[in-house]
Amino acid sequence: MTTAHSLRIITGKDTGQRVALASPPVTIGRADDNRVVLAPETCGSRHHAELTEKDGVWSVSDLGSLNGTYINGERIEWPRALRPGDQIKIAGDVMVFEDGSSSSPAGFPVVAAALTQQGQTEPPQRTRQSAAVPDVGLAHAEVAVETAAQLRLLVPKLESVVAEIGKTIVGQKEILHSLMLALMSRGHVLMIGLPGLAKTLMIRTLAEVLDLRFRRIQFTPDLMPTDITGTDVLEVDESTGRKNYRFIRGPVFTNILLADEINRTPPKTQAALLEAMQEYHVTASGETYPLAPPFFVLATQNPLEQEGTYPLPEAQLDRFMFSLRVDYPSEAEEEEIASSTTSDRTVMLTKRMSGEEILLLQKLVRRLPVSPHVVKYATRLARATRPGDPRAPEAVQKWIHCGAGPRATQYLLLAAKAEAVMRGSLVVNCADVRHAALPVLRHRMFTNFTADSEGVDVDAIIAKVLAAVQEPSEKDYQREANPA
Repeated sequence: MTTAHSLRIITGKDTGQRVALASPPVTIGRADDNRVVLAPETCGSRHHAELTEKDGVWSVSDLGSLNGTYINGERIEWPRALRPGDQIKIAGDVMVFEDGSSSSPAGFPVVAAALTQQGQTEPPQRTRQSAAVPDVGLAHAEVAVETAAQLRLLVPKLESVVAEIGKTIVGQKEILHSLMLALMSRGHVLMIGLPGLAKTLMIRTLAEVLDLRFRRIQFTPDLMPTDITGTDVLEVDESTGRKNYRFIRGPVFTNILLADEINRTPPKTQAALLEAMQEYHVTASGETYPLAPPFFVLATQNPLEQEGTYPLPEAQLDRFMFSLRVDYPSEAEEEEIASSTTSDRTVMLTKRMSGEEILLLQKLVRRLPVSPHVVKYATRLARATRPGDPRAPEAVQKWIHCGAGPRATQYLLLAAKAEAVMRGSLVVNCADVRHAALPVLRHRMFTNFTADSEGVDVDAIIAKVLAAVQEPSEKDYQREANPA
């Protein structure tokens, strides 16, 4: 018996059988709702890989599994087009992709797919895991290859941006890396550090390297909201005597906005940024004025001098994707800083990325699929920061007054996507989420009096949360499949 296309099982639970590929998508995994079901004891994921077909070309994609999917011994990171004879390896299971020219050896029964049953003509609904793949077409090999090609062009440009900034900024590699992640994720950054640590210089240098408009606002106690958003000005037409108001745009109408010492202005003025940071537009006198993308707010704050300052309200803090703590440089770095800044050396910076390239990069990062396994882990991590959650560790219950909200989960996943792209991969894993946990969570967790009196730092509590929250295990998925 022959089939148009099929998978022949070489090793695995159904060794020797052939699975007819009909009515894509065809999913592979341990769960019973897959078209190709792996053995329960295998190391594969519940929904491990997916085969799709377009214009007669079949392709296979990994669904964010931990152990990966291999084609002819090579681990794939994006959908791969299949050719007859290609070997697909998932954990210990090996199967061969065959077309209609392959004859069925004796003793190799064909396992008919559910759609081939008589009377069923409609394709099945996509599984829960398959639905995690966006509708933008990443499941199709040709679209994935195009996306990968675009990223291969853009990621080196990001690296060149960091290298160009390094001409002026000594050290601070982790801070620069986080700034790139936020830029790719369409997020805003709050930088906290003592005076003289080059926070403002770093942001200004970033603006020089990117081909974007840059404005700086020095926040002071007498700064008014209209000094940020803009104001209406009364104009008089001398010829007719008619009067009308014209809106004069404020410095917020830019691409990169430096809010220098943001905690030195009253909450009323701080709140003027809320709408712009979240909605990407400004409302004045009943009119709404959109902000041209990309829009990126970088705020600085001095943690030492608290006299005459106004702590940022929780709603304002939550608008920032990252809270970065800028620390002292190392001794060698400080010597280099002292040597380079006390000479007449002039550094010429070159534009490395345009606004259009940044927008494309942001779009590609959001298109990157994330497996339910990673989503579940990020959600658990954020929920574990809340004292009332049963998964919260003892440190949270003892020292935290209020934990992170749902926006933390969103930013954990966005940062994880950007981290995967930065390391040259299209597969997001839980390690990427852990890497983003500290800057995403530290300004969304508020310590109580006990923690303040004992001198407990939020970063130390986050470390305990990371140690306490484990990645979802097999038992978690078994409970979902059998809730009773």
